[in-house]
Order: sequence, then structure tokens, then C-alpha cells
Amino acid sequence: MESAEDNTLNQPLVENQPPPGEVVSSELEQILTDDRLTFSARYKKATWVELKLLNRLAAPAIIVYLLNNLLNMSTQIFCGQLGNLELAGSALANNGIQLFVYGVMLGMGSAVETLCGQAYGAHKRAAAAALFIYGLIPQIFAYAANFPIQKFLQAQSIVNPSAYIAAGTLVVHVVLTWITVYKLGWGLFGAALVLSISWWIIVAAQFVYILMSPKCKKTWTGLSWSAFHGLWDFMKLSSASAVMLCLETWYFQILVLIAGNLPNPAVALDSLAICSTMLSWVFMIAVGFNAAASVRVSNELGAGHPKSAAFSVLVVTATSTIIAIIFAIIIMLLRDKISYMFTGGPVVAEAVSDLAPILAISLVLNGIQPVLSGVAVGCGWQAFVAYVNVGCYYFVGIPLGAVLGFVFKLDAKGIWTGMLGGTALQTIILIWVTVRTNWNKEVEIARGRLNKWEGKKETGVLQN
Repeated sequence: MESAEDNTLNQPLVENQPPPGEVVSSELEQILTDDRLTFSARYKKATWVELKLLNRLAAPAIIVYLLNNLLNMSTQIFCGQLGNLELAGSALANNGIQLFVYGVMLGMGSAVETLCGQAYGAHKRAAAAALFIYGLIPQIFAYAANFPIQKFLQAQSIVNPSAYIAAGTLVVHVVLTWITVYKLGWGLFGAALVLSISWWIIVAAQFVYILMSPKCKKTWTGLSWSAFHGLWDFMKLSSASAVMLCLETWYFQILVLIAGNLPNPAVALDSLAICSTMLSWVFMIAVGFNAAASVRVSNELGAGHPKSAAFSVLVVTATSTIIAIIFAIIIMLLRDKISYMFTGGPVVAEAVSDLAPILAISLVLNGIQPVLSGVAVGCGWQAFVAYVNVGCYYFVGIPLGAVLGFVFKLDAKGIWTGMLGGTALQTIILIWVTVRTNWNKEVEIARGRLNKWEGKKETGVLQN
């Protein structure tokens, strides 16, 4: 006879229920297939419906990503006010952590410190980076907990609580960083340690919300053996997604690694750190649309709405691109002033101004590419995108950037221009693949994948 605990563990993870109306809309599919309406009337009406659906998902997600990004940005601003060396050190450490945390979660402290010391060949900057890294080690494990928790909530369109938590944490973070850096005099180590603490506050608050909120009662029922059924198929899909994201994330961090070997690495690193921070703002907005696109496309495919899925891709990509263009124009207008928010050095300001046109182009591409990657996730194309990333980034972008930067003596501008070529090629391929997609076929693939998963889950529950 099974115990009460065993019965609890054998319960299904999630009760079967239709998707919420705010995520999947039959109205949109009906509008798009209504031949009684003119073309313009049909698409005008459909655009309004899609924008409302998109706003419920993307707006809170963007706020969460921007607020989380502000944690890193505010820390970098505090470090930059300590001096150019501290700004370079924090940039190296942050890039080192970002380079490894998405791919390898073990052996982090010594590996990243070694990387910083060897890659740049500048002992003072490496020492500053190593000091910053010591305080970032707890953040690595916070990332490991935060990502699945955040995606668990986003998949249910529960995004407002994460935004409130991120906003509250940001206020606490700024105050604690000011105290540790300026009042206690802990410098780089204090700034990094507070950053780690802030991420753990976010993790703890979100997990408490999942445990306490009525909205999560049907999706979080505690521990269950059913969670391990179909795990291999899930691992294959998630591994492809991890490789896709790692290759994408590592690409931009490698830009900083290569720049550390330039003749004047201090100015190159500082200018690239400032430009990367500006780029990350638009990238976070695009990542918010990435999450929305992934949810919208996957839910519409699962609901059997091919036209809605295709139309959602069009609307979300256009919206993200328009926002990116606006930011690119702002950057060009403020190209001579944006660096002074981080550091007062005129040499760095001139270098940032020189990189502004490349930054503007990068902003526009980053308004398109992450959204199309979100579409890929929604369709289950992670493995294909991983191959595209390898080819465009590591066989085109990095070699081209190295040639322009070192052979043609274009320094940071040359490295970034070459790597930008890899991003442009990747974006063109993703656009081409998306345009040629047979959405009716994708609906059938999604239905087959769901039927396979449900069959394994039911078999697993019966066997227990």
C-alpha cells in the first residue's frame, strides 16, 4: 500500500487546462481567415489584437530584463567613478563571468581568474578583474536558480511580480553599493559582492511568490516523480537551446577578450565596456520581445493557429525593430556625451564617439536577431540556429574582426566591424528561414511533439 507521500509524488505535474485567453486568441485567427474583410481592414484589425496580446507579455518582461540589467549597469557606473582601471577591471570580470556562466557552472572561480590573467596580458587589469570576480562567485549560482524560475513564471504569462521584485531589488542594490563602495571603502570587491547579494534577493523573492501565490497552485504542486518522465527528450531540446544561447552570448564577450590584446587595451576596454552597456539596453528590450515571441508562436502553434503564429512573428519583429531604430538615432545624437555617465576621461569619450556609428548599426541588428531567435525557440529550431551561430559567428565574424583589428590596424573599431558582419549574416539567414517557413507544417510538428510528451507523461504516471 502506497503512503500518502508516494501518492503526492505520483500526481501529474500540471492539470490539463486550455491556454489562457490572453495568450492564445481564436479571434486573431478568425480575423486573418475572414475573406469578407478587405486586406487592409483585416490586417489593421489583426494588428490591434496582436499588439494587445503582445503588450501583456512583452511590456512586463522588458521591464524585468531592463531592471535586472540596471543592477550590472549601476555597479559598472560606481566602479567607473573609482577610476579607469576599476572600470576596465569590472568590465573584464563581468565579461569573464558572462562568458562561462551560460555554458559551464562548475570550477568557475579559478577558471575565470586564469582566463582574465592570460587573455589580456595586463597584470594590473587582470588583478582588478580577479578582485571583482571573487565577489561575483555567489552570483553564478544565483543565475543557475534564477533562469528556470523566471522562465517558469513567463511561460504562464506571470511577469508583473518579477517586475515588482526587480524594481525593489534595484533600489536596495543602489543603496547597498553606495554604502559598500564609498562609506565602507570596499571598492571593487564590495561592488561585486552587493551585485551577487542582489541577484539572490531576486531568486528568493520569486521562489517565495511561486510557493505562496494562488496563480501557481495548479502548476507548482511540489515534488513529483512525474517531473523525470520524458526527461531525455526535454534534455535534448534544452541542450540545443543552451548551445544556441551560449554561442550567442560568448560571441559578444569574445569581442572584449580580443580587444584586451590591442596596443592600448585600457582605452579599448573602457570604450567597448561603455558601448556594450548601451547595447545591452536595447538587447534587453529585444530579449523581452524574444520571450514574448517564443510564448506567442509556441502557443499559437499548439492551438493550431498557423496564420496567427506567422502574423505574430511579423508584428513582434516590426515593433522591436522600430524601437531599436529610435535608440540608434538617440545614440548618434548623444555620441559625444554618453561616456561621461561612466567616466570623466576625454580620451575614452573620444573613443566612444568614434565607435558610435558601429554601435547604432549593432542596435538595429539586435532589435531583429534576438526576436527571430525567440521565434526559433517557439518552433523548436534550436539545433538549426546553433549551427547558424557557429558558422556566422565563429567562422565569419571573429576571423574577420581579428583581421580588421590587427592586420589592418583598425583596433577596436575593426574588431567590432568584423564581428558585426557575422551578426548581419546570421540575421539575414534567420529572416530568410522565417519567411520561407510553412506554418501549417509547423502546427503539425508541434501537435506531434505535444502528443509524444503527453503519452510519455501518462505512461510514467501509470507505471508508478
